[in-house]
Amino acid sequence: MNNDVTLDVFINNGMLDKAVARDIKDEMANSGKEVWETLIDFGIIGSPEDFWNVIATEVGAQYISLVDFYPPQEVLNMLPGPQARMHGALPVEYREGEGLYVCLEDPLNPQTIDDLRMATGQDIYLYVAADYEVRSRLQECYGGADAAMGDLLNEMSTMSVGSQDGAEEANSAPVIKFVNLVITQAIKEKASDIHLEPFEKEFKIRYRVDGALYEMAPPPVHLASPVISRVKVMAGMNIAERRVPQDGRIVMRLGEHSVDMRVNSLPTQYGESVVMRVLDRGSVSLDLNNLNLDPKLHEYIIDTVNKPNGIFVVTGPTGSGKTTTLYAALREVNTEDSKLLTAEDPVEYDIDGIVQVPINEAIGVTFPRVLRAFLRQDPDRILVGEIRDKDTAQIAIQAALTGHLVLSTLHTNDAAGAVTRFVDMGVQPFLLAATLLGVLGQRLVRTICPYCKTAYTPSNSLLARLGINPALIGQQQFYTGARCDKCAHTGYKGRKGIHELLNVTDPIKELITQNVPSIVLKQKAIELGMSTLRENGIQNIFEGHTTIEEVLKYT
Repeated sequence: MNNDVTLDVFINNGMLDKAVARDIKDEMANSGKEVWETLIDFGIIGSPEDFWNVIATEVGAQYISLVDFYPPQEVLNMLPGPQARMHGALPVEYREGEGLYVCLEDPLNPQTIDDLRMATGQDIYLYVAADYEVRSRLQECYGGADAAMGDLLNEMSTMSVGSQDGAEEANSAPVIKFVNLVITQAIKEKASDIHLEPFEKEFKIRYRVDGALYEMAPPPVHLASPVISRVKVMAGMNIAERRVPQDGRIVMRLGEHSVDMRVNSLPTQYGESVVMRVLDRGSVSLDLNNLNLDPKLHEYIIDTVNKPNGIFVVTGPTGSGKTTTLYAALREVNTEDSKLLTAEDPVEYDIDGIVQVPINEAIGVTFPRVLRAFLRQDPDRILVGEIRDKDTAQIAIQAALTGHLVLSTLHTNDAAGAVTRFVDMGVQPFLLAATLLGVLGQRLVRTICPYCKTAYTPSNSLLARLGINPALIGQQQFYTGARCDKCAHTGYKGRKGIHELLNVTDPIKELITQNVPSIVLKQKAIELGMSTLRENGIQNIFEGHTTIEEVLKYT
């Protein structure tokens, strides 16, 4: 269900005001809880039944419980499995002379009723039941996403590939449906990447969810070419060219919002390996208040982005949330009296009020060239997607020296390493000391699933790897995920950042000017109060947000 539409129902009914609705949305983004759970937490309703009764009243239907109810088989037969799964519709009753009564996963979507009417030739009427009960019964009666995938795989198994690149089959209905289902399922699972990998005897499809890869049921290996060709067609890539890497972009409309995907193909021994980076704007909160930052760090970032000039850098590996942090910071100063410019490769999030420029090196639109143009555009603040080379670094320094605030990212292992990277690129240490405001090192660790969070006692060897003396932990409680249906039996649901902040104060500036090794900088910063990534990770373990294994993996 669309959370905005759902909350509007409660606002229109006078049960909720808009300010509280904003707080509820923020809480949902932080906790990962469903809208009905959050409304209970806020005291708006007393139980799940209260929530679904309000929804039932809104659509003029009766609320029913599916706990002990199983639809008759003759009623289930009136709506085939693929259509029931696609529409999230469970048929529950047929009345002669009236029509088919169904429960929907999303009863507030009127389009579904029209689609079902067309599909069945019957008038459609609603009952309202809890969406999790509808999902459970659909899975029991028809099978879940795996069954839908199985239907398509069976349909595709008889296909033969006529052309070498599968170009004709790429536009066949089963392949189109299969690729759409793969993408839809990935977005539903909140995957950040989809990997299509052909090998000699198998064709692997894997999702990356919360930083970990999970494999789905593989299609027959001979369908690798048409499936990959279909993705290339959707991404506007040349399907006849399979010898060189290519880049493309897919924009899909799913429900109320659009999803962007950056697509890259890589020639391998057994065909092209394709990775789709999912940029689901609906699942990312570009609000600094929703990033679960330490209060001191939150205050520091707000103070820094309001400074008139200087450079602020976020470091970390690919996929550590650097761009999200910078955009959230930039939105704090996205006001009418501030000119904001960004140069990115590619533009990941469209934000009103910010002038965004996509880098395209093939036609000469490079970071240095765009940055030089930026300086003639009278900006107040500039975001550079990544500082990769000497030219970009030097122009960023020049921009900071001439009264602009520059935000950017670097790929370094820790905050202090960013200083060494700048110097290695050819930036003079005295210029860096004069312009660098701070460096934020960042990692994303998976958070423990709130539905199956369980206390446990870690082994002494695990604590020793973390650098903790078991004799000194006292009554400290440790938690792990027991693995449940809500977290796909992983024990984790969502991610949060852990950070280390190198604040470039006068003692640090002096060391930068002296061009000391990064280890010396780091030791000085720790003396001055910097909490390292590992220390911040341990704090998150003690607060019950994540596990020892996650912190050991990323720090």
